[in-house]
Amino acid sequence: MAYAATNPPALLSQSVGAAPALWIYSSTDVHTDVDASDYFSNGAALGMRVNDVVIVVKTTATIGATLHSVETVTAGGAASIRPAILA
Repeated sequence: MAYAATNPPALLSQSVGAAPALWIYSSTDVHTDVDASDYFSNGAALGMRVNDVVIVVKTTATIGATLHSVETVTAGGAASIRPAILA
């Protein structure tokens, strides 16, 4: 599937100081699709920044949630995320 700007991630908690912002994104896309390069074509316009945290919720069939972080925000405005590493 593909990202639609009409279904953007929602900001749950703004960044405070050096802490990252927290976003939630609900979609029928599986998390491996959402991890594609530049998936969020309007990430910069939304205010996404590198190291922000994104909770991705799959809304169909096998419902589940995965945790990710913003890896890049390009000069063109797209944002890419990667699975979060929990230690």
